[in-house]
Amino acid sequence: MNPFTAAACPRLIVKVGSSLLVDPTGAVRRDWLASLVADIAARVRDGQQVAVVSSGAIALGARRLGLAKGGRASLEDAQAAAATGQIALAGIWAELLHGEGLTAAQMLLTLDDLEDRRRYLNAAATLDRLLRLGVVPVINENDSVATEEIRFGDNDRLAARVAGAAAAQGVILLSDVDGLYTANPGSDPSAQHIPRVDDIAAVAHMADRGSASGMGSGGMVAKVEAARIAVAAGATLAIVSGRPPHPLVTYAESGHGTVFPAGDAAPARKAWLRGGLTARGAIHLDAGAVAALREGRSLLAAGATRVEGRFARGDLVVLVAPDGSQVARGLAEYGHMDAALVVGRRSDEQAALLGYAPRSALVHRNHMALL
Repeated sequence: MNPFTAAACPRLIVKVGSSLLVDPTGAVRRDWLASLVADIAARVRDGQQVAVVSSGAIALGARRLGLAKGGRASLEDAQAAAATGQIALAGIWAELLHGEGLTAAQMLLTLDDLEDRRRYLNAAATLDRLLRLGVVPVINENDSVATEEIRFGDNDRLAARVAGAAAAQGVILLSDVDGLYTANPGSDPSAQHIPRVDDIAAVAHMADRGSASGMGSGGMVAKVEAARIAVAAGATLAIVSGRPPHPLVTYAESGHGTVFPAGDAAPARKAWLRGGLTARGAIHLDAGAVAALREGRSLLAAGATRVEGRFARGDLVVLVAPDGSQVARGLAEYGHMDAALVVGRRSDEQAALLGYAPRSALVHRNHMALL
């Protein structure tokens, strides 16, 4: 069974890349977009709830403002182009969806909206209500206010994070490439297409950082990272060519692309932790602590070897094995300075070092998600 049918995937996130939606002159590829909207409408009539993550605002705005380098010459240009282009982008989506009898809604998100737990829950509640009402949310990064410190930087990872917030079962990344290859097919004619990936870590080195068109901000690295986030949230992700008209129908008929099958669906809080992008620091562990975490235990100070970064209590940190691999993500029970004081220490030593009664763990198992 196709994993993206309404029966198998009641909620679907579809991401559209800039190079598909906007031509090299900065004009909307309207006929192509109308064909995609028709595909979405057919899925909604079939009972599927669909949200769209749409790039293109900066490219559209840059054309209208006459900005060089597609509006990406500076942060200020990108923000101005996004503010100008987003209203045009939303209008085109709303018009075409209305023509298919559907209502569009707009959601603009920054990284902080999905990394801060309270704001994440607010976004999730809005998405859930819109989808239950039969509305098609059209989502984009809020590039008019985002800076390097508070931005996703690509809509592939945004789409995967939205999938977690919406409790979606699937993500389709419509791109100018048709999936993951063993090497860059543009420069290596021997590159082989990979139809399915069950071990993301084993293929991460195959990803190329550049976008084929030069218009977008992603690349295969961002898509593989998006797959990691989606799979951790229990959603299957596919990288699919969006070049032909009716790309969703084309994919449903051909099945050609690269699929990353969903992992076991984690509880909502654990999925949010797994998908976090802005870890404030790292805690390095010994082999015994790694084994304890995999048995479902908390991280005790005695099993830590050192800390990195500047983090406060409640910040997201990654837990790192002796070989440098990430074992888990969790919320720190201590700030970095106090954590450094108790690293490697038994619980009966910690009170004297801290000057107060120690907490039960550096990272509690209830606030931790294994990777």
